Amino acid sequence: MSEFVKLLKGGNKPSLTAAIVNTIIAILKAGAFFFTGNVAMFAEMMHSIGDAANQFFVFIGSALSKKAPTPKFPNGFGRLVNLVCLGAVILVGILSYETIKEGWHHIQHPAASSGVAISLAVLGISIILEFAVLYKAGKEILHEVGIKGTLLSPLTTSFAHLNRAKPATKLVFMEDLVATSGGILAFIAVLISHFTGFLQAEGIASIMIGVMMFYVVGKVFLDNARGALGETDEQMLVHIAHIVSENPHVKDIQELEVLKEGEFLHVKLVAEVDATLSFAEVDDIHDVLKDIILNQPGVTDIIIAFDEDDGIREWTHHKDQHTILKTHN
Repeated sequence: MSEFVKLLKGGNKPSLTAAIVNTIIAILKAGAFFFTGNVAMFAEMMHSIGDAANQFFVFIGSALSKKAPTPKFPNGFGRLVNLVCLGAVILVGILSYETIKEGWHHIQHPAASSGVAISLAVLGISIILEFAVLYKAGKEILHEVGIKGTLLSPLTTSFAHLNRAKPATKLVFMEDLVATSGGILAFIAVLISHFTGFLQAEGIASIMIGVMMFYVVGKVFLDNARGALGETDEQMLVHIAHIVSENPHVKDIQELEVLKEGEFLHVKLVAEVDATLSFAEVDDIHDVLKDIILNQPGVTDIIIAFDEDDGIREWTHHKDQHTILKTHN
């Protein structure tokens, strides 16, 4: 039990923050829907319930993924966070379907809702809270990729580096981006419905919110499916290849793998060196490369092997793409 508590302390903080905030928001929206019967509010309530459950699962999954490797699981539990995210999106998918179905029903059978002031107040509070979580998740993305930005960078620059963020942080950012946008849509729909009498506006907003939720489901599912299967971190692979190539004793790179394991990276390197080097000299090269690579962001372990230089260049620098590519003979 003490190990579980210790692991929870290392869980993804944006996920926990988002889970708590969305739980509060879901309760507020449930109360507002109970008193007003507003369909747009129903869509937002379902969205917040899905987000809260999702993010609690992701927080626990991200914490458990940091469990140390065991003899039975020597590669660790890094991919557990991907599996949890895959399970979590199923719940969001179900809620998305219910949201769209309810919206379509309201379009076909529009009914006026009461308590406009309550709906607008709750939606306004929700938008502010969701935006705060979105901003915090954006800051976390910049922190994870090692970028210091301006005040607005979490809402601008973070989009460009979203693919490099940890799976849990990425999920929180995308869900709260949709949640904030959905809240604004629902707010506008309530205003239109109340002041123009176009009651179908709430149903249309509900469908749009459901569609956005489905987009997150698809995007997150594909990202975490790749992670669960084992995906190469192309950017870090190029970076590590460059570092290894700069070592004067390394003549060529025979093999290099940089595999994502949840939030962590596992590296396997086979480098070619001069056959005349002594075992002690090769061991020194091994220690230098190991220290440098283990200091790279996210890298937790590395396997390094050496082979004699065969005089055939297998890794080349592609000037047009500014990347290191492996050639196939």
